[in-house]
Amino acid sequence: MSEQHRPLLDGILVVDLTRVLAGPYCTMMLGDLGAEVIKIEEPRLGDDTRAWGPPFAPGGESAYFLSANRNKRSLTLNLKTDDGKAVLRRLIAHGDVLVDNFRTGTLESWGLDYPTLQSIRPGLIVCSITGYGQTGPYRQRPGYDFMVQAMGGFMSLTGPADGEPFRAGVAIADLGAGMFAATAILAALFARERTGDGQRIDISLLDTQVALLSYVASNYLISGQLPTRYGNGHPNLVPYQSFLAQDGYFAFASGNDSQWKRFCERVGKAEWAEDSRFATNRARVENRDAVVERLNELFRTQPAQAWIDLCESIGIPAAPINSVDRVFADPQVVARGMRTEVDHPTAGRVPMIGSPLCIPTSPARVFRAPPTLGQHTQEVLVNLLGYTADEVSAWRQAGVV
Repeated sequence: MSEQHRPLLDGILVVDLTRVLAGPYCTMMLGDLGAEVIKIEEPRLGDDTRAWGPPFAPGGESAYFLSANRNKRSLTLNLKTDDGKAVLRRLIAHGDVLVDNFRTGTLESWGLDYPTLQSIRPGLIVCSITGYGQTGPYRQRPGYDFMVQAMGGFMSLTGPADGEPFRAGVAIADLGAGMFAATAILAALFARERTGDGQRIDISLLDTQVALLSYVASNYLISGQLPTRYGNGHPNLVPYQSFLAQDGYFAFASGNDSQWKRFCERVGKAEWAEDSRFATNRARVENRDAVVERLNELFRTQPAQAWIDLCESIGIPAAPINSVDRVFADPQVVARGMRTEVDHPTAGRVPMIGSPLCIPTSPARVFRAPPTLGQHTQEVLVNLLGYTADEVSAWRQAGVV
């Protein structure tokens, strides 16, 4: 492999003590960038999500587990045993990054506090992902994405204006925490190149969800006014939402006054752009209901695709509201490689989401299928850590691996 196309994290060893979603998503991102990720799993049980189904792929692997665990090797290790902890220490001594999502204090209870970890492997980057962080009154609570979406304000913003608050259709607090963790780890690796020092990283689901409130939180902090739910609408832009056309819903937006004027002229409603109630975005936000009422009446006269085509012809944002099957059939999604496949030892050829990390000079890639439970135990213990086959066999008999 040429130096230009060498994976960016080639040579970085990640000790992965995570399970479920936030942690595995983080370590999968590092694996996509070329890091060697060793996933530690409990013997016979493994990551909780191995049982989260249906659906299951042929051979019994859950689709949920497959979604967040590619580009890793699986090592089963019973960390309730002294031998298991000793093996973990030896693995850490080879590592560059340690990621866990245990409850706060778990590593410390095993004698693996941050100073001890630094003595085992100077310069080690330690990242803990928890529900509420390493400090504060909630630090011992278990973390669940649904609870954090509720507590972190997201659900108060999501759903119909006059109905039940909704969570997102995917676990955004978990996924966001995984991405923030990966970002922090990459920054720590960069800093270590300059200083040689390790870092202690503390990522929480609640912090993540609060951070993801973004401009909505800023609106509140600046104005003091509590945000309300707008369904698919936008608090600061009108129109910017879904509309019902003759045959179904589509997404439509006017990002600025120039776009609004161009749209109005194209559909024979130039007077809308001249009306003082609708001429500027500020006025349209203040008269939201009147704008939406007029557009609802207009859009019901033609099919959704006709409006999408019209908008595209004049440079106005509009899009279909695709079901997942249509997403993966979309020519842009296909062209960008966001559907890929990998050979799996029990499931055969497995379809997967591609990596969104598009780095043409050093591409992120799917090079290893999500592992079966303990698939690489022998390989890691013997080839990487230097244990003998007899030692591994004895540990299997004793339930250590």
